[in-house]
Amino acid sequence: MSRKKISLIGGGQIGQILALISAQKQLGDVVILDIPDFEGSVKGKALDLMEMRPLEGYDVNITGTSDYADIADSDVVIITAGVPRKPGMSRDDLLGINLKIISNVAENVKKYAPDAFVIVVSNPLDAIVYAFYKVSGFSKNKIIGMAGALDSSRFKAFIAMETGYSTQDVSCLVLGGHGDTMVPLTRLATVGGVPVTELLDADKLEAIEKRTRMAGGEIVKLLGNGSAFFSPAQSAIDMAESYLLDKKRVIPSAALCEGEYDIDGLFIGVPCVIGAGGIEKIIEVKLNDDEKAALKVTAEHVSSVVAETKL
Repeated sequence: MSRKKISLIGGGQIGQILALISAQKQLGDVVILDIPDFEGSVKGKALDLMEMRPLEGYDVNITGTSDYADIADSDVVIITAGVPRKPGMSRDDLLGINLKIISNVAENVKKYAPDAFVIVVSNPLDAIVYAFYKVSGFSKNKIIGMAGALDSSRFKAFIAMETGYSTQDVSCLVLGGHGDTMVPLTRLATVGGVPVTELLDADKLEAIEKRTRMAGGEIVKLLGNGSAFFSPAQSAIDMAESYLLDKKRVIPSAALCEGEYDIDGLFIGVPCVIGAGGIEKIIEVKLNDDEKAALKVTAEHVSSVVAETKL
C-alpha cells in the first residue's frame, strides 16, 4: 500500500512547519513547492528534514521543488503561498497581491492534483478560498479554508490561560469570517462540561472575545515582520489528518454555505464534519438574536471583500 501524498504550496514559515508535523505524524510523503527563486530554500529544508528522520524515527519522504508536476496525484494540498501581514496591515490589504498568486496556484492544482482535498491558509482567507474555488472549479466538499480551527484554538487558549485549567478540557466555537468581525460563541463555551460563564465574569469573557478577534494582529505586532506560523500550521494539519484518516472531526472551517446560517454563496467559518468525503456536513447551531446579528455583520464584511475579487 503506497503512502498518502501531501503537497504544500508555499515553503515559508508555515510551510516548513507543516512539513515537519506531517512527517512526525507520518501522514504521508511530503512535497514542498515554492517559486523558482526559492527552489534552493525548499530543497534545503526538505533535505534537512530527511536528515532528521533517523532521530525522529519517521520514514516518509520529503522533497522540495518549483515544478508543479511534482504535486501530481496529491491526496491533500495545503496552500500557504502569498505575502504575510506586516504591522499596520489588515488581512484584507493583502487581497490584490495574493489574489494573483492563488489564481496561478488554482490552475496548477486543477491540472496536476484534481482529486486532492485542498486546504487554503493564505490571507485574506475567506476571499482567497473563494477565489480558489471559482478558478479551480473544485467541488465544494473538496475545498476548505483554515480559519475557524485557528480562531477557535486561540479562543480555547485564552480561556485556559485565564482560568488556569487544562486546554484539553476547553470546548468552544468561533463562527464567521477570519478577521476582526469573527463571532466567538461564549454562550456555548465549556471547561470540562462546565459553562465558562460560571467560571469567569462577563468583563473577563468580553476581554477574551476581543483578544480572540484581534489575536492574529497581536502576533503580527509582536513579531514585527510576518504573522503567526506554529498555530496555523497545526490547525491545517488537524484538518488534513481528519480527511486522510476519515476521523469525522467537527472542525470550524471556512466552507461554502448555500443557505446554512442564512448565508448563500460565501465561504465562511462554520462547524464542519471532515472525513474521507471532504466536508461531509455543515452543522447548524441554533443562535440567539445577538449571535445572528453578529454573524450577519461578519457575513457582510466577507461579502464585501469577496466582491473585490470580481470572480
